Amino acid sequence: MSLDPGRGYDLIGDVHGCARTLEHLLERLGYRKHGDVWRHPQRMALFLGDIIDRGPRIREALHLVHAMVEAGEARCIMGNHEFYALGWSTPAPPGSGRQFVREHTPRHARLIRETLDQFEGHPADWRDFLGWFRELPLFIDGGHFRMVHACWDTAMIAALREMHADGRVDEAFIKAAADPSSFASRVFDRLLRGTDLPLPEGMTLTSSDGFTRSAFRTKFWAEDPKTYGDVVFQPDALPEEVASRPLSKAHRARLLSYGAHEPILFVGHYWRRGRPAPIRGNLACLDYSAVMYGKLVAYRLDQEHRLDPDKFVWVNVERPEEPHLP
Repeated sequence: MSLDPGRGYDLIGDVHGCARTLEHLLERLGYRKHGDVWRHPQRMALFLGDIIDRGPRIREALHLVHAMVEAGEARCIMGNHEFYALGWSTPAPPGSGRQFVREHTPRHARLIRETLDQFEGHPADWRDFLGWFRELPLFIDGGHFRMVHACWDTAMIAALREMHADGRVDEAFIKAAADPSSFASRVFDRLLRGTDLPLPEGMTLTSSDGFTRSAFRTKFWAEDPKTYGDVVFQPDALPEEVASRPLSKAHRARLLSYGAHEPILFVGHYWRRGRPAPIRGNLACLDYSAVMYGKLVAYRLDQEHRLDPDKFVWVNVERPEEPHLP
């Protein structure tokens, strides 16, 4: 996707229905609302996906971001939650053994319930947004910077580009993801959910968002890690007996490596905490758990090739937003 190299960009992390907080962040960044569109005279907003689910004002957040994109004031990539909505709503191909690309299990229903409830009286609105989700690219390569929701897998993105040069996939690609072994499924899983490793010996962990998991999220940039604790990348720590274990050869082979000299990369997805800062000179996660009363975070990117710690901007979410409007 072509971007104007002379324009400044404000990259914004996972919104998750926190529309009022997003308005406060845009105001802090110098955007002003003209009609229905938030605009900045010199800059453009770049959203890292996950506009939907969990939060109190999902419809309002979608309308805000969509209006900016339509007016040329923003770009937005797909997050795993936009893909979940598409999978929930897209019939699976015949013979797949599924009714929908994303099976309607209680766990999956729990994730999307807040979004569906807020659109209950607005079915045409929801159909329109599902159509927009299909148009969202899975990544943006801006030359001196890149953005993807969870993980930049260079080999996988190169293979995807041969099929969909701009990172925008079609309905056939979405339907193909009903097969967990398909290239489409692996693309969505890797780029939008990241890398993980299984917990040993059938162990499970219940995370802070209430889900019990048998795997943990891992860094895709770790250099020469020795233990499982060296590669974990999630809010919930591993038990010490797991964290201190040496990485097995098989698990080490599954790890990716995003080099320290690659272009700046922005991701969301990982529910970070504390003061926003670079992970390293060319890597930043901008998801700081806004919907869990953390921070909604942006990074003000200009022409730099290494991240500046002073260019993170955020709004603290100290109390719940008002509930959505009917």
